[in-house]
Amino acid sequence: MKVFNIIIVIIFIYIIGNLIFVSKHKHLLIILLRLEFLVLRIFLFLLFILSYININIYILIVFLVFAVCEGALGLSILVSIIRSHGNDYFQSFNLL
Repeated sequence: MKVFNIIIVIIFIYIIGNLIFVSKHKHLLIILLRLEFLVLRIFLFLLFILSYININIYILIVFLVFAVCEGALGLSILVSIIRSHGNDYFQSFNLL
């Protein structure tokens, strides 16, 4: 029963993270931080699920490698946007 409660809490935090992600923000850095928040919640969810059913958790290392690559790519895009536009406001971007 305790594991079930932990899973419910993780799913609730994941849903809250999604709601925060889709809400309107002005800065690209805030969006990137929300994405990292969601990645950490997925990691915790996978950790509890895989440890509960006694499967090797080596897949989590691969997941963390992809998460780090995603974070580094996001920061490099942020730096290139700041160099070209001068800020990270979404209002100054021409997305089309």
